[in-house]
Amino acid sequence: MPIVFIGPARWQRSALMTSIVHKLAECVTQYSQAIAIETDDVSLSWAELGTLSFKMSARLRNAGVKKGDHVALFCGNRAAFLISWFAIANRGAVTVCVNTGLVSEGFQYAITQSKSSYLLVDDTLYPQVSEEISSLPPEVQLIRIEDDRHFFQDIQQEEEDDLCELHGSDPVTLIYTSGTTGRPKGVLNCHQAYIASGERMVDALRIRPEERIMIVLPLFHANPQIYAVMSALLTGSTMVVRPKFSASRFFEDARQFKATMFTYVGTILAMIAARFPEGDTDHNLDRCVGGGCSEATWLKLQDSFGIKPFELYGMSETAGWASANSFQDYRIGSCGKVRDDLELVIVDKEDSILPAGESGEIALRPRLPFRLLMEYWDNPVASCGASRNFWFHTGDIGRFDEDGFLYFLGRDREIVRKGGENISPIELEQAMLEFPKIRDVAVVAVPDSIMGDEIKACIVAEEQFSATELQEFLSRRIPKFMFPRYLQFLQQIPRTETEKIKRNLLQENHANIIDAQKP
Repeated sequence: MPIVFIGPARWQRSALMTSIVHKLAECVTQYSQAIAIETDDVSLSWAELGTLSFKMSARLRNAGVKKGDHVALFCGNRAAFLISWFAIANRGAVTVCVNTGLVSEGFQYAITQSKSSYLLVDDTLYPQVSEEISSLPPEVQLIRIEDDRHFFQDIQQEEEDDLCELHGSDPVTLIYTSGTTGRPKGVLNCHQAYIASGERMVDALRIRPEERIMIVLPLFHANPQIYAVMSALLTGSTMVVRPKFSASRFFEDARQFKATMFTYVGTILAMIAARFPEGDTDHNLDRCVGGGCSEATWLKLQDSFGIKPFELYGMSETAGWASANSFQDYRIGSCGKVRDDLELVIVDKEDSILPAGESGEIALRPRLPFRLLMEYWDNPVASCGASRNFWFHTGDIGRFDEDGFLYFLGRDREIVRKGGENISPIELEQAMLEFPKIRDVAVVAVPDSIMGDEIKACIVAEEQFSATELQEFLSRRIPKFMFPRYLQFLQQIPRTETEKIKRNLLQENHANIIDAQKP
C-alpha cells in the first residue's frame, strides 16, 4: 500500500525547534526523498518516515495518550520501533524503552516501576510475555504492533497529527540500566540532552548526509538511539536497521546495504576480529563508534579491516556520551576528550579533584542546561546518592593523561582491591585477550582474608593451556600483582542484551576453579 506524504507545510507553524520531533520535521523538509530506514523488508524515505510517525501519533492520541504519559515500547529492531518512538515523542509522552530480553518479573518491573499507562508490544514478542501482560494492572492499555507492512497499512487511515509544541527540557525517554548487580534504575532524559549529544557526535565523526549507519545493537538502548538515530536525524543520513548482531553475517550485511559506519560495544568488535582472523576490507565501512574497545582489537580493526574506532566514554545518564575520540583529537586506548558542553573531573574519596595521571571516580556536570539525566525515575535515593557537591558521580573509575585524554578503568564496585593495589578488570581483560588461546574473558574480585580481594579470571578458551603458560605470556605485559590467582573455564561469559558482563553471576559461580598458586 503506497504511503501518502502530506508533510511539512503544516509543521512549520511552530517556532520551537528544540525537540526530537521538530528535528524530524526539519529533516523531512530538507531530505524529503533521501532514504531514512532500510531493513530486510522495507525502505522508507524521510518523507515516508515523517508521515508514518505523525499518523502513529494520531493513533496514540485517539487511544488517549497525552503529554506526560509514560508509554512502554517493547519492540525489536524494525521500522515500527522508530515510528513509534517518534510518535510517542510527538504526543509529549515519554517512551519507556523496555529491554526485549526481559521476561517474567523483570518485564513486569519495567512496566510497573515506570508507571506506564500504555504498552506497545511487537507481535513477534507477545508470546514471550503474554502471561505477564495478563497480570499487569488493568489501567495499562495494550496496543499490539503487527509486522511492518501490516503496521503501515493499519495506521494509513489516520490523519497526520499536528506537530506538538515541546520544549527541549521536556522528558522524552526512560531507559533502564542493565541491573547486573541489583534492581535496574530508570534514567529519565529530555529532548535537549539527546539533541546536544547528537550534534556533537556529528561534529566529532564528521557524519555526512550520504552516510549509511548500520544498527546492530538493540534500539531500546541509548547507544544506537544517540550514536546512530540522532546522528541520522541531524544529517539526513540512512539508518540500516538489522534485527540483531551477527558476527558471521556482519560484513555480508555491510556489503549488501553499503554501510559506511556502525555503533558498537567492545564485545561485538572482539567477536568480529575473532570471526575473521585474516581481516576483511571488501566493504565501505570506515568508522565505528562506541565503548569498550581493547587496544589490541582497536589496532586489528584499523590494520586488518580498514575501520577506524572512535572510542568514547558514556552512559545513559549522560545522554549517551561525555567524551570521545574525534578526527581532531584522537588517541588509541583513550576515550578521547571531554565535550565542550560538559565539565568532567577525576575525584578522590573526599571529592577533591585529582591531577592528570591519578585515577579516581569520574564526576561531571553540565556547562549548558539539560545535558544530563533529569532524574532516576521515582528513585530519589538513587538520584540524591549520585549527586554530591554539585557533581554527578558516575561510580566509574578513570584518569586523564597530560594532554586531556580520558581513560576509563572500570566501575568502582568492580575494581579489584588487592593488597593495597587497585586493579582495573578492563585493563587485565584486555591484556589477557591478546593471548591467542583465549577467546573471551571476564575478571572479577573474590574475597580473600589476607589480600582483601583476589582475582578470578573467567575464561572461554580457544584451546587448552596451563596457568604457567598464561603467566609467562602476561609477564611481558602487566605487573605480577595483576596476575589472576584463580582461573575458571566456561563455555561462555554471561552478558546482558547490551553485552555488559554479568559479573555478579561470575562471582557467585564457584564451580571448577583452578588455583594458579598451587601445583
